[in-house]
Amino acid sequence: QVQLVESGGGLVQAGDSLRLSCAFIGRTFDMYTMGWFREAAGKEREFVGAISRIGRSTNYGDSVKGRFTISRDNAKNMAYLQMNNLKPEDTAVYYCAADLLGSIILKEAVNYDYWGQGTQVTVSS
Repeated sequence: QVQLVESGGGLVQAGDSLRLSCAFIGRTFDMYTMGWFREAAGKEREFVGAISRIGRSTNYGDSVKGRFTISRDNAKNMAYLQMNNLKPEDTAVYYCAADLLGSIILKEAVNYDYWGQGTQVTVSS
């Protein structure tokens, strides 16, 4: 059984930075591609980015490229989302997700096997 627990959300101003963390509770963290998604009020869940099992590859959604960075620490069973130059349109609930044995990075939420409970990020203008 796998549990994902996000933390680090909050209220920030436009232009600020924030780092989200995702704790993976379970076994064999390095067998999972780790993704981040977000869901704004009234909108569909959106792919933010993901990182491959040993961290060699990343992929990002167009709206966050150049501002957000995903990393992972397999020794600590942790994944991170560093968000810089935040904009009001980044306001959403952010979820981390795990894709078991994902060999390529997939952008569709349906491909991910486990999800965290989400953490709210609010960016004021």
